[in-house]
Amino acid sequence: MKLIFILIMILKIKAVIFDMDGVLIDAKEWHYEALNKALAIFGEEIEFSEHQSTYDGLPTKSKLDLLSETGRLPYKLHGFINELKQKYTMEITAVKCKPKFIHQYALSKLKEEGYKIALASNSVRKTIKSMMELSKLGRFLDFYLSNEDVENPKPNPEIYLKALDKLNLSAKEVVIIEDNDHGIEAANSAGGNVLKVQSVNEVNYKNIKNYINFIESK
Repeated sequence: MKLIFILIMILKIKAVIFDMDGVLIDAKEWHYEALNKALAIFGEEIEFSEHQSTYDGLPTKSKLDLLSETGRLPYKLHGFINELKQKYTMEITAVKCKPKFIHQYALSKLKEEGYKIALASNSVRKTIKSMMELSKLGRFLDFYLSNEDVENPKPNPEIYLKALDKLNLSAKEVVIIEDNDHGIEAANSAGGNVLKVQSVNEVNYKNIKNYINFIESK
């Protein structure tokens, strides 16, 4: 009996960590639009298919590094472009970011059932704060982490390892919800149970609970 009880405790999910863009906020195209608006000043543009295959989920700094490594952008322009991109992102967010019932319901139910809830995003802190306020989701979070809280952003697992440390939980006690290759790589490297989604509409209470039940039944 004692051994069975220990095994049950090991399999118990105690927290859910969400990515933000493409998971809780349908902002992937907002970031694409904002970055291209900043790049256009210097005659550069990232095609949408290229963004999806290579740049999706990376912080702006990493995107600019990739552009410079391929000779498309001088390194000395990074600071100015990054500042412009963040400004344009905030402008777009103010207009397009709205509360979404399925996410409010999912997070409120998870919170009610005793799960800890965190957010780990490659976005900057200011963007996360704004999006969480406008979407009315911030009140459900125990905490959030941005790319400013780590040395190495996704696909490095550092942000998820830091989240696990703050939660005081092991990776196997946590479900991580991700949508893009860089985030999924980070979550897998951190050892978490990864629920992969294709769109923000898949991030609902039923799908999350079904996945938690699946993990706990293994």
